[in-house]
Amino acid sequence: QVQVVESGGGLVQPGGSLRLSCQVSSSIFRAYVVDWYRQVPGWERELVATITTDTKTTYEDSVLGRFTISRDNAKNTVYPQMNSLKPEDTAVYYCNAGLPTIPTAGRHWGQGTQVTVSS
Repeated sequence: QVQVVESGGGLVQPGGSLRLSCQVSSSIFRAYVVDWYRQVPGWERELVATITTDTKTTYEDSVLGRFTISRDNAKNTVYPQMNSLKPEDTAVYYCNAGLPTIPTAGRHWGQGTQVTVSS
């Protein structure tokens, strides 16, 4: 059973930074694509960023230049780094990990970590 565990969320002031972690318990993690989502209550889950098996990254327009995502295959972990945070970044952040040949809905989700940006 593959488990995805996010951590690192919390309360931060506008303009601040947070680094999340997304650890995946899979022996074939290096073959996984990892997507990073966020969700505000009452809204659909939104794709924020993606990192592929060969570390190519893509970002949603509103976070481009502020957020980055990296991976350490030796630690089975992806690190979403969030800088210049804004109140509108407040959400629960989720990781989704799995083989790229499997649709997103069939991959593995974490439980999410709350990020709150407020003064």
